[in-house]
Amino acid sequence: MPPVPNTSKLTGAELSTALARVEGWKLSAESVAPTIEKSWRFADFHQTMAFVNAVAQVAHSLDHHPELHVSYSGCVVSYTTHDAGGLTPRDIEAALLINALPEGLVRA
Repeated sequence: MPPVPNTSKLTGAELSTALARVEGWKLSAESVAPTIEKSWRFADFHQTMAFVNAVAQVAHSLDHHPELHVSYSGCVVSYTTHDAGGLTPRDIEAALLINALPEGLVRA
């Protein structure tokens, strides 16, 4: 899949509509620029790392890389587009692709 063009940041109704499309992702209150994030829990470190590696493949395919906070049994994925100073369609596309990872890899 080719990268989604880096467009201007989403605002107001655009952002609300986009967030409705990415199940489980929420706006982070802890970031300077608007950021979306989602947490996953896993049974062990091996499952966590399999998920992280799958997220890395998504990120490379889009040339758009998230912040990852990895622990033994979990991972938090955060997206924003630094160049735009907020959320863009690239962030939403990445979230959709991560949500679509195979069920065996992902435990919410």
